[in-house]
Amino acid sequence: MTSNFLLLSNEGMIEFSDAYEIVMKSVVETDSETIPFNETSGRILDEDVKSDIDMPPFNRSAMDGYACHSNDIRSELEVVEVIAAGKVPLHKVGSNQCSRIMTGAIVPDGCDMVFMVEESEVLSDGRVKFTGSESKKNMSYKGDDVKTGDIVLYKSKFILPQDIAVFASVGHTNVRVRKKPVIGIISTGDELVSPYNYPESSQIRNTNAYQLRSQINRAGGRALDYGIAPDNEEVTLKTLEKAISGSDIIIVTGGVSMGDFDFVPGVFERAGVKILFNRVNVQPGKPTTFGVHPKACIFGLPGNPVSSYIQFELLVRPMIYRMMGYSWKPVVQRLPMAIDYARKSATRLAFIPVSINADQEVVPAEYHGSAHLTALSYSEGIISMKPGIKSILKGELVDVRQI
Repeated sequence: MTSNFLLLSNEGMIEFSDAYEIVMKSVVETDSETIPFNETSGRILDEDVKSDIDMPPFNRSAMDGYACHSNDIRSELEVVEVIAAGKVPLHKVGSNQCSRIMTGAIVPDGCDMVFMVEESEVLSDGRVKFTGSESKKNMSYKGDDVKTGDIVLYKSKFILPQDIAVFASVGHTNVRVRKKPVIGIISTGDELVSPYNYPESSQIRNTNAYQLRSQINRAGGRALDYGIAPDNEEVTLKTLEKAISGSDIIIVTGGVSMGDFDFVPGVFERAGVKILFNRVNVQPGKPTTFGVHPKACIFGLPGNPVSSYIQFELLVRPMIYRMMGYSWKPVVQRLPMAIDYARKSATRLAFIPVSINADQEVVPAEYHGSAHLTALSYSEGIISMKPGIKSILKGELVDVRQI
């Protein structure tokens, strides 16, 4: 699977499109499992679901009104019975007759229309007269929506809340779905402390693990947090080996840059990970690293929270979906810029957090760099700027990718 990939040295740089292709080609799909239909929301369907009944299962009234023969519509009609939803008609409707009927009830055999209560008059002798100028059929016919044996939901669908109603309607109460990939999280760095602790002068709270856990849950994965690994190569190696044994994907944050204490890529290699790329021509997230192990795929993401968030969305989230057989397409809106925007350097593909104003225009977030984590909290998406592009003018259309 990896023999055609170009392996890069620490001095090499790979374009983002190539990095994405490498990640997607490294996917190993998950197995399936069967779970109750009411627990499937947010999962990926692993079977075609067929209907065991016609829908509607009978000719059904779409209105409260009177069921009759259309050729009797101008006659004064005798009411032979009242048909409530869930009840079976007891009387045949003959010439110049009708049945009072409720919404959702069975239309008696032979009746080909229902006229609304609002367009009727009850006469003194109890008969009913249609008072409208013309009437629609106001009924749904058996099998109009779905016929027995029709596929109602297709394999590889992302299951939405409205799909739960479809499962229920066809009696499909045990559903085969893809298993959730297990994604292990390792945070590295002596400077990290728990969010529950007040940091000392040289410390920062660990934000990435909790941010990533939420992103993993949203993507349909199952997160396992392996804690904080200190700046110790042997401890980090043992933590990584433990994560590899119990995960499909491992995300290691921090320790992948070029500093004296950034030994994570070396730990990857010692653990048997084949590094496929370790620098990407992108901003933020240049030191993003990716490798494969016989048991798992491993990402090394930068420690800065904006970098790790965006690179997860761009590389890890699509991989999680692909592992479950789902071809995910992020929501993208094409909108005009609200202001002129310029950047200092145009050597890398840049991703910029943005919001959308009341006029449906794109406003770049106040963004001080990849450590500015609050820049994402009021951002609704990201836009990209290709290498060589230094500015975007007001009114220029850009693609806003939802985050």
